[in-house]
Amino acid sequence: MTAETEKKEVGAETPPTGAKYGTDLDPASASELEDLGPGAVNERALLRKLDWRLLPAVGILYLLSFLDRSNVGNARIEGLATDLHMTGNQYLTGLTLYFIGYVIFEIPCNIILKRTTPRFWLPTLTVLWGIVATLMGVVQNLSGFFAARFFLGVAESGLFPGVVYYFSMWYKRRERQFRVSLFFSAAALAGSFGGLLAYGIGFMRGIVWSNGWRWIFILEGLATIVVAVLAYWFIYNYPDTAEFLSEKERKFIQVRLASDSDATHDERFSWDNVVKALRDPKCWLYGLAFHTTSLPLYTFSLFLPTIINALGYSAAISQLLTVPPYAFAFVTTISVAVISERLNQRALFIAGSALFGAIGYCILLSNTTPLARPGVSYVGTFFAAGGIFPAVALSLSWPAINVSGQTKRAVANGMQISIGNLGAVLGTQLYRATDGPRFIVGHSFALGYLIANATVALILYVVLKRENKRRDAITSEVQDVGSLIDWEGDDDPRWRFQF
Repeated sequence: MTAETEKKEVGAETPPTGAKYGTDLDPASASELEDLGPGAVNERALLRKLDWRLLPAVGILYLLSFLDRSNVGNARIEGLATDLHMTGNQYLTGLTLYFIGYVIFEIPCNIILKRTTPRFWLPTLTVLWGIVATLMGVVQNLSGFFAARFFLGVAESGLFPGVVYYFSMWYKRRERQFRVSLFFSAAALAGSFGGLLAYGIGFMRGIVWSNGWRWIFILEGLATIVVAVLAYWFIYNYPDTAEFLSEKERKFIQVRLASDSDATHDERFSWDNVVKALRDPKCWLYGLAFHTTSLPLYTFSLFLPTIINALGYSAAISQLLTVPPYAFAFVTTISVAVISERLNQRALFIAGSALFGAIGYCILLSNTTPLARPGVSYVGTFFAAGGIFPAVALSLSWPAINVSGQTKRAVANGMQISIGNLGAVLGTQLYRATDGPRFIVGHSFALGYLIANATVALILYVVLKRENKRRDAITSEVQDVGSLIDWEGDDDPRWRFQF
């Protein structure tokens, strides 16, 4: 073993006591940390406490985010395109503009989160997109619709990558995957709620306006603003300042995170760490993993009402029929997350979920007479939803687990969503009104992307497994990341990737 490698071994150096826990504690407080044994705090009870305080809060924000971005599909069959005199291609352009704004501002938003606080930044973003979503209900022309969709994308861009980074400051690596999946399952709930709300709000047609689509945007946007204002009080920052934790619990969280990741390090923002993420091929592969699920995710979410409506159902019935596939997606997302966490596997479950969703598009494409057999195509939407959402949830949890270095992780999360949503940009142009009821182009792209996603997941599986094996030959896996004053992030040979 070389001298340089020997220096890398855990315990080769004995850092100051405060540095051991990545804190600025005085010696007396640091001594208290040393006294925290395994039974000092009930770890399982503490995790439940964190889950109840954190997950519902950010889950509600994401539910509103997904509702406000996807309700345009419900509004379309309630007269949006007719009232604004939009052609099919102009409507698709409006959908594309949302994702252009989203992609451009994701990484800057995560940098702002790193430089401010979650309690300030996440509710502020929610207030902004709530205002834009409400204003979509009063647009009078095509230009107004385009502007509203673009700025809605800008305002919503920081939420998902921000929350994924936020979880990394509270939970150990293996615990994050399940929490990200639970958080993302709010998207499936938003689809179910969106259909029910659109069905009910549709009966407001004739009140002020001849069609009910304006009320969909206005009422759902106003609800977002109200919840966002309350969020300034129910979103917490980080464990060391959380009011609902006791001093002993805060210290215990610092200890458990220090043994697992870099969350307790007092890392200052630097552009060098931004560049590290941009230069890491694995960060680009995580982005590609989401890219290959983003297209089917958003084409499904934005066009499901249109797909069902094209099968011959009325607008009202179409809104209701969107609910069951999303409910099924919610169940599969949670189920796959639980099994994946217990087995500590991601890649194989991503690939399996993607292929399950691909079955749905095979059914949709193979039904050559959808108007005569609408039930067959409708069954296909269940397979599609049941595979897409779990694959997306697991793909999005990967950087939060594997990228070490707080700034690098924040940028990697932003990169993943940005690269991923380029797929959504393409997807918004695929479901043209003239292609119904089979939508061969759109369904074919979604099918191809899901197969590509399974391929990317398996490539990452091989890459990460080989890298771990290479590092095993150099040095043993780190057991206490927080104790290392010479920590080099995930480039450090003591770091092990999870696949």
